[in-house]
Amino acid sequence: MTGVETEGAGAPAWRGGFGRVLSSFGDALRTAALPLLAVSLTDDALLIASVTACGYLPWLVFGLLGGAVADRVDQRRAMWTVDAVRGLLVGGFAAAVALGHASIGLLIALAFALTTLQTLFDNASTALLPALVDRETLGSANVRLMTGQRIAGGLLGGPAVPLLIAAGAAAPFAADAGTFLVAAVLVASLRIPAPERKPRPAGSTLRREIADGLRTLGQDKALRGLCAATALCNVGMGALIATLVVLVTGWLDAGTQGYAAAMTGYTVGSLAGAAVNRPLVDRLGRIRAVLLAGTVQIAALLVMGTARSLIALVAALAVFGLMGMVWNVNTTTLMQQRSPAAMLGRVSAAFRTLAVAGAPLGALLGGAVATAWGPNTPALLTAVFFVLSVTALIPVRRPDVVVVAPDDGVTTAQVTR
Repeated sequence: MTGVETEGAGAPAWRGGFGRVLSSFGDALRTAALPLLAVSLTDDALLIASVTACGYLPWLVFGLLGGAVADRVDQRRAMWTVDAVRGLLVGGFAAAVALGHASIGLLIALAFALTTLQTLFDNASTALLPALVDRETLGSANVRLMTGQRIAGGLLGGPAVPLLIAAGAAAPFAADAGTFLVAAVLVASLRIPAPERKPRPAGSTLRREIADGLRTLGQDKALRGLCAATALCNVGMGALIATLVVLVTGWLDAGTQGYAAAMTGYTVGSLAGAAVNRPLVDRLGRIRAVLLAGTVQIAALLVMGTARSLIALVAALAVFGLMGMVWNVNTTTLMQQRSPAAMLGRVSAAFRTLAVAGAPLGALLGGAVATAWGPNTPALLTAVFFVLSVTALIPVRRPDVVVVAPDDGVTTAQVTR
């Protein structure tokens, strides 16, 4: 997706980016199909939410370990190996669904296994991107990559789900397995030099390296504030994502087509977010752009939880997706710019693990709230957590914050946002 070539490498960097985009198309098929399959197996909102909760849980158990491993290994090799294994797992699940052996327990096990592997893949991919582009162009590279993922994952993947389900409940998962395997081949074909790393100090352990990543994150005021804000958002996001299918198919009675429309609205908004990100950053700076994004998302959540109209929901999700893209691009870019290159996998893992920590709780909380007070209430609960998130960002809204002292001779002492 970056459209550049690494020095001495014969394969253009877009192969790795396209592999991630193709994998996102398959992820969208699975992500949309799993809750629809869960709804067909049970009408218990809490059980349906448990599938989402178990999709987050591995970040708490393995997230920090995945980041430490990503800093030790060849990230490209780690990415294609993980995709190959995920392709085999999802292929096996598709066969189980086709044979009539689907169950909530099997859905939960699949979600847990895939996210466990994702802890290594995501941290490796975050650490690999700065090796493909200059740090000054990381923002643009992240926009292009995330835009491609949204197009493939939402604009193409989301609407394809009803068509694939019409061909059989196993079809979306079989297609997802295929995209994982093709993505593995594309990433494996990306030829870049093996990362150069300083020898680890004598007696260095994974535990000590994980602690170094946590310490580096904690010493950077901007990243610490963004991590706290994202963690609060993700409690609410866990509740929203886990129950959105119930909101659309139950409260709005819009069925599978309505759910696909809602996902498409979110994707279209995300693409618009990619277009407005640069002007916002130029005018406000990265952190203030994130602060604005969170504030606007609060209003969108209030519409989702109060307006009993599919059109209103789709519009609100479009706005929510627009500002979500601004949030995601700038938090990822800040993390890549402000972290020592040799520690990027660990800092990324520390950020993601702490940020995702509340999502499983949020998913279960959303299921419980929907059961007790109605399927629209998780959106209102999410709005409350976004208010807390924006409040946590206010102390770090200043445009210039000193960066953690680098140890690799690459990270600058000050960045412009």
